[in-house]
Amino acid sequence: MSANLTVDPEDIAELIGRCKLATNVSEFHGSLVGFISSGGIFPGHSVLGALQLEPDPAPSADEVAMLGRLRQQTQEWLADPELTFSPWLPDDDAPIAERADGLTDWIRGFLGGLGLGGSVMRNQAMSDDAKEILKDMAAIAATEFEFDADDDVNDESLIELEEFVRAGAMLLHAELATGPQPASDTLH
Repeated sequence: MSANLTVDPEDIAELIGRCKLATNVSEFHGSLVGFISSGGIFPGHSVLGALQLEPDPAPSADEVAMLGRLRQQTQEWLADPELTFSPWLPDDDAPIAERADGLTDWIRGFLGGLGLGGSVMRNQAMSDDAKEILKDMAAIAATEFEFDADDDVNDESLIELEEFVRAGAMLLHAELATGPQPASDTLH
């Protein structure tokens, strides 16, 4: 995917704000990754429809095209053997509480996306590792973080959780996805 067509979190933040979507960037990205990872089928090629988000007003033609690129970009990054995938979380220089909230929002979105994509129905076919990752992600998402007085310890712990979630999402994608979804410029 060429750099000038790459969708970034700021693009999605603008779409969320303009279309008054009931989500944030981390949760939106987690939902999309979960849906793709579960092998979900995009109804009418609609990203927002698949994630059960109701825009008001509807996205513009450019925003619809951007969502299509984001979907394709996310599929490519999840399948990339170079492991380029990374969850969209608050920047490393954001306050630790904001970063922790972003991580839990991303996980909640991811777990919701898996459910919307139908992986819950195939849960019995999951490996023990995949089931354990899902259990651990659910536990992280339900955690109320308490921070140590030492910011370095907090930062290191959060980075470890972020890496676990990143690796877990890639493993679940590799195990659950039934194949790439067709890309289209008319996705929304």
